Amino acid sequence: MLSAEATKNRRQSRREPFVLIFITLVSALIASTIVACGYQFRVGGAGPTIGAAPATTSKEPRPRLVIRTLINSSYEPNLETRYTNYFREEFSAGSGAQIVSDSETADLVLTGTILSVIVSTLSFTLSETFERRVEVIVSVRVEGVGPGKAVWTQIAKGASEFFITTDLQFNRALQDRAEEQAGRYVAADLAARFLLELETSGFTKQASAPASASH
Repeated sequence: MLSAEATKNRRQSRREPFVLIFITLVSALIASTIVACGYQFRVGGAGPTIGAAPATTSKEPRPRLVIRTLINSSYEPNLETRYTNYFREEFSAGSGAQIVSDSETADLVLTGTILSVIVSTLSFTLSETFERRVEVIVSVRVEGVGPGKAVWTQIAKGASEFFITTDLQFNRALQDRAEEQAGRYVAADLAARFLLELETSGFTKQASAPASASH
């Protein structure tokens, strides 16, 4: 006959597989419950949202804006075309306006002047210059199509630094690059200000009836 202790051990060994199976089933049930109660990302409306929250989009029509070639009043030549392109890119991306060509129907017209380009020295010794800064100041004016329809005027400043090397030609290229960056900063800043003014004041209400913009 088996002793009481041997009988107890045999019963325990038979019970262990059932205990493991039971624990596995409970764990799987808990895991499935957690997944079912979790957050899910899905596309709802105009973009990805959590819980299918409705996307909010403005229903107001975007004003059509013509950006004329800037006037260059600085001592740096050939900036007007590049800066005008920067303005068209930045305003197209972040101003809330629809940029159109000069021959298309427009609500607003932007004109501007590059007032100054100043190159100053940041760090130097008695015998050597190490770093310089390019500072650009631009003035813009947005008008409704038609005489005397002033809507918005702003002056903005942008700056960019560059290091000086022993290569004069390369230094000129670095300065050109700094002028480019400063111009882009100004364009992006003015586009952001224009968007804010557009959202708070509503240029479409102040602009005249759409007409063909011309010089």
